[in-house]
Amino acid sequence: MAPIHRVTMFKIPNEADVQPMLDIYATLGKDAKKNGKPYILSCVAGAAHSDPRSQGYSLCAQTVFASLEDMKYYDEECEAHNALKAAAKGKIQPPPVTVYIGGDAPLVGA
Repeated sequence: MAPIHRVTMFKIPNEADVQPMLDIYATLGKDAKKNGKPYILSCVAGAAHSDPRSQGYSLCAQTVFASLEDMKYYDEECEAHNALKAAAKGKIQPPPVTVYIGGDAPLVGA
């Protein structure tokens, strides 16, 4: 089964709220643990370039998981992800957009 590649985009109206979110993402990959071990294969995030194509999204994050089960754990049980959600509460509008690819659907490209 192919890994799960997940992209989440946030609209953060107050520019000062972007960096605290990036600070959490900077350590999320090692802080997120399942059964006492890191389980996120890759985690990168950055402030979006100011460009009409960004449509107001100011932060983008990509996380890679070994399985849908790991992504489900991230969404429902992960303490590190819960800390990220708590830090984002009231600072993002509307709710973030999240899409993912992989799993049973084969990935194409390099």
